[in-house]
Amino acid sequence: MRTSLLFVFSALLFTSCSEYQKLLKSDDAARKYAVADSLYEAGKYKKSLKLMEQIVPVYRGKPQAESLMFKYANTFYNLEDYYLAGYQFERFETTYPKSDSVEIAAYRSAKSYYELSPRYSLDQEDTNIALEKLQSYINKYPNSDFRLEANALVKELREKLEKKDFEVAKQYLSISDFKAAIGAFDNFIQDHPGSTYRKDAFFGRMNAAYKLAINSVPSKVEDRLNTAMKYYQSFTKYYSDTSLKEDADEILQDIEKRLSQKETAIN
Repeated sequence: MRTSLLFVFSALLFTSCSEYQKLLKSDDAARKYAVADSLYEAGKYKKSLKLMEQIVPVYRGKPQAESLMFKYANTFYNLEDYYLAGYQFERFETTYPKSDSVEIAAYRSAKSYYELSPRYSLDQEDTNIALEKLQSYINKYPNSDFRLEANALVKELREKLEKKDFEVAKQYLSISDFKAAIGAFDNFIQDHPGSTYRKDAFFGRMNAAYKLAINSVPSKVEDRLNTAMKYYQSFTKYYSDTSLKEDADEILQDIEKRLSQKETAIN
């Protein structure tokens, strides 16, 4: 009995696949539309997509086009082909600005770019595009049901960019490129005023300036030690009660000691 049921199921599956292949080769656009829609609703996105790709040009400009184009974009989204999903949702938003689906299309377009954002250590071009798209969506649809989620995605992407910039500055410090480290930490402080890494950036800038000074030629040591001291003062102005204060104080003591020795040598 079990073998018979398996045979019947296999035969039906084969027939179904056979009919699908015939339909792909046919010129019956209406039938392709109906089957593509059924497959889409059943979650069979790959099969649905093959039919959609054949009929999208046929239905362009027709009443069915709006629904078809949304599902076409959403199929790419469900298949996690986010490059094409973002592009197709953007096209939908432009082509059907008065559609009931335009808001969700705009959101999924922006979220597609979010999905393309790589880990922080890689190039962040897609992250910047995603931020632009998400912020544009939030501005355009301030009362959207997706507003809270969109804001959370923006926060996550901004933190990724912060981490990228902070790690770049740390890398300069680790390879003893102290001038580049000072510049990178300085830019970080200016570009990310609310960052969780801000305290470490203030300390990193001071530390880089100190190491630059003590590794400089004698004629530049004093000026650079004074610069490091100014960075110490900036650090303690905002973060005098942090765990890094003890390390900062040790650096200051050495700065003051070296400056005192130079003063004594001159006198």
